[in-house]
Amino acid sequence: MEKFIPFEKLSKREQQKRNAARRGSWYGLNPVTRKPENSKAYNRRKAQKWSDGSGSVPFALSSKNLQVDS
Repeated sequence: MEKFIPFEKLSKREQQKRNAARRGSWYGLNPVTRKPENSKAYNRRKAQKWSDGSGSVPFALSSKNLQVDS
């Protein structure tokens, strides 16, 4: 039977071994708490995407102005 040695008096390496043995696995689960983004906060990325929209037409075409060849 091993002699009892208080944790504080163990060597750093032995403390690390015992701590690692006590720790469990999260089995692929990420323990970080998540919360949704604040919808009222200004988002710089969203603003950049909006300004880069070169494919959009700056004005609307009405059907009155369009000529149809028949």
